[in-house]
Amino acid sequence: MTDENASAAQISAAQISAAKVTAEVLEAFAGTPDDRLRELLTSLISHLHGFAAETGLTTREWLAGLEFLTAVGQKCDDQRQEFILLSDVLGLSSLVEATNAPAGATESTVLGPFYLPGAPHKQLGESIGRPQDGAATLIRGRVTDVDGTALAGAALDIWQCASNGLYDIQDPDQPPFNLRGIFTTGADGGYSFRTVRPVSYPVPVDGPVGTVFRLTNRHHWRAAHVHAIVSAAGYQAVTTHIFDSGNEYNGSDAVFGVRGSLIHEFRPAGPADPPDVAYVVDVDFVLTPAVG
Repeated sequence: MTDENASAAQISAAQISAAKVTAEVLEAFAGTPDDRLRELLTSLISHLHGFAAETGLTTREWLAGLEFLTAVGQKCDDQRQEFILLSDVLGLSSLVEATNAPAGATESTVLGPFYLPGAPHKQLGESIGRPQDGAATLIRGRVTDVDGTALAGAALDIWQCASNGLYDIQDPDQPPFNLRGIFTTGADGGYSFRTVRPVSYPVPVDGPVGTVFRLTNRHHWRAAHVHAIVSAAGYQAVTTHIFDSGNEYNGSDAVFGVRGSLIHEFRPAGPADPPDVAYVVDVDFVLTPAVG
């Protein structure tokens, strides 16, 4: 047998051995009682094993991957979710949102790692920030269903960073829940709140996810945006953004979160607008009925 034939035989034996391992693992999980869990595990195992076999994953690379994921977990705490950041940076969060987007509703996008539950409820038109946080901006619009019917009592959970590019949980100089607030629509489905014009900011690179950016030569800037979770009883909630049409990173957002329909003009306030704001944005949100 020539060296070439011997090498081919060794590769074939390795492939057979790998396939046997995958088959044994799949068989071990085949009895999972929950149908959906069995489906997810079967697909995960198949793709994970396929990835390792296709790339010829080495023991050293496998261990480095585990150490990386361990470091990601160790970076998580009550205020920072490095696993969500990793999911965002790999585009998985954006893919899941796109896959589950309800037809006809406002497009959804990533939640991001800086969401905090428990934001204070505020009155319509009230401000969520401070004068030093940025250029005063009025955001207003309506929440409706797909037929244009107003949704009274819909909730808008809003949050964003300050003009220094930091969220309150990153910045000890900001008070708790700064630039965060929950607003409830009126009888006409209308809402309004005052905030600041958003700015681009770098996603955190002081943790393991920062290594991904450095090794792949990618920039780590997010397109300027205001976060919103819009919900109403009997309707499917939408996690979305309000993007600034004038921002340079709309075409290269670090977490692949920009959708064309979510880009809006932050127009300079005119004579007919409130005198205490520099910019005005008109944004409507559409929800679809809950499923099940």
